[in-house]
Amino acid sequence: MPKQINFFKGHPTLDLLPKRALSEAFAKVISETAHTDYESDPENRHPLQYGTDLGNLTARESVARWVNKQFGRTSLHPDQINLTGGSSYGSQNILLATTNTETTLQAFVVSPTYFLINYAFIDAGFENKMTAVRETPGGEFDIDIEYLEKKLTELDEKHGLKPVGDKEINIFPDPTGRGVRKQYRYVMYLVPTFSNPGGLTYAEATRTKLVELARKHDLLLLSDDVYDHLNYEGKPPVRKLSQIDEDTLPEGWKFGNTVSNSSFSKIIAPGLRVGWQETATPTLALQLSGTGANKSGGTPGQLNSVVVQHFIEDGTLDDTIEHYKKTYKSRAVTLKKALDEALPAKYTKYYGGNGGYFVWVEIEAPDVDIAEILSKLQKEHNVVIAAGGNFEVEGDSLGWNKVGARLCVALLEEEEIKEGIEKWGQVLKQAHPQLY
Repeated sequence: MPKQINFFKGHPTLDLLPKRALSEAFAKVISETAHTDYESDPENRHPLQYGTDLGNLTARESVARWVNKQFGRTSLHPDQINLTGGSSYGSQNILLATTNTETTLQAFVVSPTYFLINYAFIDAGFENKMTAVRETPGGEFDIDIEYLEKKLTELDEKHGLKPVGDKEINIFPDPTGRGVRKQYRYVMYLVPTFSNPGGLTYAEATRTKLVELARKHDLLLLSDDVYDHLNYEGKPPVRKLSQIDEDTLPEGWKFGNTVSNSSFSKIIAPGLRVGWQETATPTLALQLSGTGANKSGGTPGQLNSVVVQHFIEDGTLDDTIEHYKKTYKSRAVTLKKALDEALPAKYTKYYGGNGGYFVWVEIEAPDVDIAEILSKLQKEHNVVIAAGGNFEVEGDSLGWNKVGARLCVALLEEEEIKEGIEKWGQVLKQAHPQLY
């Protein structure tokens, strides 16, 4: 059996990771941080101690300055940031903090979706309560906004609920004294920048419309913004949903309808397990920081968050990101060229390849089942490509298995990419010569 070429795995090549810089940063943070610096500071804790609920103020200040610089803004305040254990932890934390099975009637998930997010929604009580919303590249909006609005209106009417007026709703006292807490009527998951797996970046018009719908229907937009800083051509390409929410927040609103769930896993290293959440208001960030695990143990990545702070302040983060972007851009160019050469142009469309990790491929032709072709490709050539069925919303399939596939540019070297796609083309041509 030939050496495996795996396009499925969504993580960087090991040699790309900043191992030496991380080693030096950990040594510096641990050996040069004085305990006396933190003895009388309620906002910051020593990196080897339990953290504060939100995370050290100095770390959040560094993140806020860096994000503001990346987006050309000045408005993000450290009190709008909650530090997390990465985006996966962050998603679970958001659902735990802002939804419940009595108040929250339905979850909406953009499809094709990041497949592992299904587990978080199932664990939060949304089994059989998840609706897929299709991505629509080339349409008026980048997702099927009309369908989303129709389903929200139907659910409101079914349950005898009115649209939200000029005041926020579903704000409840907390029995443990943590203050009032916002619970949302609906929740929606999406990856709007260099989407996983779809490769799309949603336009400002799509994002603005989503925020408008969210306010009208008491919908929380849980936005996985883990690829924003991997734009191969420069800075993040468009405002975050949370920034639009902040910029247009109605007078008197204290929570907003968005959480930007971000991570340093994609821009430093996956094993670091540090992320951050941005909200339109400090009130919602504080609520996210007050879940049971945080109240008990503090921010989940205390030591690592201080290492990230060091990375930001000495410029290592920016250097690391530029290295990733340069490498991924070259690999994406190689991948798209290989797709053009190996797959039948008449039946093939692909999206992405200008940022992030993924390119999404669709081959729609009579009597062709892409999942069967990819299974044969793996058995005969040990080339692993994720068929579209992996990216369905649990309980609401849109039929991606027969037409779709996701390819990752973060792991494989360029020669492996060329060889793997060439083998795919050979298997497809052998099975369906009429496509060529």
